[in-house]
Amino acid sequence: MALALRTFVRPVLIAGVRYPSFSWPWGLVDYAGLLLPARKGTDRRPVRLPNCRAEWVESLGVSQDRVVLYLHGGGFVCCGLRTHRRLVSRISAAADAPVLNVDYRMLPRNPISSAVSDGVDGYKWLLANGFRADQIVVAGDSAGGYLAFMVALAVAELDLPRPAGVAALSPLTEIDPTRKIAHPNADTDAYLVPQSLNLIVELNERIVVEGQLGPHVCPVDSELADMPPTLIQVGSTEMLLADAELMAERLAAAGSECELQVWEQQVHVFQAGADILPEARRAIRRIGEFVKEVTTSTRGATCLASKPYDDQVSAG
Repeated sequence: MALALRTFVRPVLIAGVRYPSFSWPWGLVDYAGLLLPARKGTDRRPVRLPNCRAEWVESLGVSQDRVVLYLHGGGFVCCGLRTHRRLVSRISAAADAPVLNVDYRMLPRNPISSAVSDGVDGYKWLLANGFRADQIVVAGDSAGGYLAFMVALAVAELDLPRPAGVAALSPLTEIDPTRKIAHPNADTDAYLVPQSLNLIVELNERIVVEGQLGPHVCPVDSELADMPPTLIQVGSTEMLLADAELMAERLAAAGSECELQVWEQQVHVFQAGADILPEARRAIRRIGEFVKEVTTSTRGATCLASKPYDDQVSAG
């Protein structure tokens, strides 16, 4: 899988970084997701949020006692409902819960703060449609992991009840790329390009809304004492390992419960390869367990970490 990513995906990202002024058709990436349909038996329904669309994804026979709010990855510039439909349907089945998959506004037309607002709108939609906050887990991968943390923080600022948990897959947690570029994994990552992180910053800084630049707010620099229980999964060879470990450290320092799983030799968002990777299937199974745990019990504040992690060894 890593070889395929290096061969077919990494060159495209390198080209995008080298020629950022070219009108790359990033919006077409989502249509590649047509090759990855939802699991058989999955029900899908469109949902309209105030400023974006979303999709209600429900695996056959799942409970209505809990729900996942999902925010897809893609560097804030690409991917969407189609690219993540299969992964989301697997999470629905594993968690025994429906999933609201949010197609948030993206760069370069909208600042990252707009994506956070769209995630908050998804959270409000769930509350308005009968779910309690303690039944909601906010989840996301890569850039969506960043958004999952930011949505949990944003709802607290709005005096809304906090969600039951946050599940982050290979999350970006610090916009500043310095720490990641200096990390040894900058050379081992199968397809993420260090310079692409600089491009995200540049794109966000180009957008002016009501006379203001898009803010550079990072989960790792936020007040984390009231964060709900968190599960972080990351591959041992990917560049965002630095962000995952830093976020886990900051959560622990704030007294918030977290579980960090570092999966040996796995690539960025390896969970998306569940059709061919047994590790991905085990990881998704653990995400499902986590969703069920935090929506059915009251937990104390500790930090659990595992390196390496597999389905034979409990995090501790």
